[in-house]
Order: sequence, then structure tokens, then C-alpha cells
Amino acid sequence: MSKAYRNDPRRSASSESTYSLMEFEREFPNDAACLDWLVAKLYPNGIHCPTCKAVTRHHREASRPSYACQNCGHHEHPTKGTIFERSATSLKLWFYAIYLMSATRCGISAKQLERELGVTYKTAWRMFGQIRKMLAEDVSGLGGSGPVEIDESFFGGKNKNRHRDKRTTGRGPYSSIPKQIVFGAIERGGRVYASVVPDTTAYTLWPHITKRVLPSSMVFTDEAPVYEGLGDTGHYQHGRCHHAAEVWVGSGGASTNAMEGYWSLVKRGISGVYHAVGSAYLQSYLDEYSFRHNHRTDERGMFHAMVDQITKPSSWTPCSSLQ
Repeated sequence: MSKAYRNDPRRSASSESTYSLMEFEREFPNDAACLDWLVAKLYPNGIHCPTCKAVTRHHREASRPSYACQNCGHHEHPTKGTIFERSATSLKLWFYAIYLMSATRCGISAKQLERELGVTYKTAWRMFGQIRKMLAEDVSGLGGSGPVEIDESFFGGKNKNRHRDKRTTGRGPYSSIPKQIVFGAIERGGRVYASVVPDTTAYTLWPHITKRVLPSSMVFTDEAPVYEGLGDTGHYQHGRCHHAAEVWVGSGGASTNAMEGYWSLVKRGISGVYHAVGSAYLQSYLDEYSFRHNHRTDERGMFHAMVDQITKPSSWTPCSSLQ
């Protein structure tokens, strides 16, 4: 960085960063800037006043995060219906938490958020969960630009590494603690879909395939019996690689290496950052990692990809009720 910019630091042209802390601070210096951004995002055509029944000019209120109609005084709360609703935490801290999550490749723990933001662990945990909740995407249409690899994986520690009170012993409340089964489908060079499933039967897995993968796509799997007959349905072309015979790339380029690589990334991220994830929360962590993968090439960067997910429910319409 040039000495000329020492007092006004700028992102270096040679940096791989797409959005630095300096740019974040300039764009979101305080709560007012965050709220103005939120209004521009959620009300691109202006705020519609239900009392005046038209888009009217609304002025920011000084004592609360809301806007008032200049004609009738109607109060509009931009945070209502979003992940920020009913939160007493500063909007600047919310946006900074999203920035911190977007600035890492493998995520950030709630405990680290607590230290970075200066909030309680309970607050950091709630913020963490709310942000991750909005990253869930309904991925479908895989196979439009390349072969699709399908595989399942198992998440959970080994029995020997569990606490002695929770090891599988054949008796007691923890006599059978199964690993969590996850189904995944990834388009080579494209998007990924991952979902927790109860078992690996065809009855469970095939509906995921037919819903997420386009008909006539080339599908690659391993030799698991559950995928037998997948190509005979007439919906897909099916190639297999036989891992039991130490064949990692079969005829026609059949392999599940991309899917295996994704599983490795998720498992290493969880073990390195979170150490362990409860079964009730595993899907939300998978949603976060899938979102990171699916938006890894966004031109505006991961931060803007995440904040663009801030929306109001489709069933929500602006109303005059006070928050």
C-alpha cells in the first residue's frame, strides 16, 4: 500500500479480497447507515403507506429505528420481519457479525463472535443462528452445466472418542448413538446441495435426486446398492466408480471426487472451528457451508452475497402496527 494512503487505507489491487474491513467501515459506519441500507434494500420503490394508500416520503425518526410518513405519521419499521426483528443489539454489530462470518472460509464460532462484538454468549449464539438461518437455499436444477456427483456421508465422532458416559455400551440411555447421515449432490464446477437424511434407503434418497437433479443429466455415484437401477429409470445417465476395488475414476470420467472434497471441507471446518455439532443443528451448518460454496465466485464477494439474503417473509406486507 502506498504511503500516500496511510491515513486513508485502500484495498490493494493485488489482494484477493473482494471486500475489506476498510470498505465495510466506510459503507456501514453506524446504525443509521445500516438502517438506510436496509430501507434501500427492502423498499427499492419507496415505502408504501397503508394509510395514504400510496408510496409517500418517510422521514427517519431520531429516537427509534423507524420511519414516519410525512403526511399521516404512519410508522414503518424496516427491521420487522427480518432477522433483526425485536433485537436490542446494534444494527452495526449485526452487520459486523455478518462481515466476520463472510470473511472466513470455514466459518466463525459463536464464542469468537462474543469476543469480537463484546456481547454476551447468549446474544452471539442467537445472532449466529439467525444469520445462518437466512443462508438456507432451495437448490435445484443441478446438471444443467455438467455431470452431477452424488454421495452420502456420515457425521459424528467415533465411539472411542466419546465421553465415557455416552459411549455405546449396549445399555443405558446412550446405548445406540448413530452417526448423522447426510446426502449430497454436486454439479462439477457448480452448486452443491446437502441435506440430513434419516437413512440411506432408495425410498429416502431417490426423491432427493429427482427433485434436485435435472432429467437426462449424467449422474456419477459409487457402487452403493442404493443407486442400482438409477440409469434404468430412463431419467438419468448413470456412471459408477468402484471404491471397494480402489477405483477412484471409472469409465467415462465417473467419480465422486468433487463430492468427497466437499465432505472433507465441511468436516475439517466443523472439527477445526466448532469441534462438534449437535444433530439438531447440523442442517443449519450444512446450509452455511453450501451457501459459501455456491456463492464462492460472486463478483461482489461473500459479504454482499450474505446481506442480499436479508428479506422479509413473502407473506409479510407493510402495516402500521407498532413494533
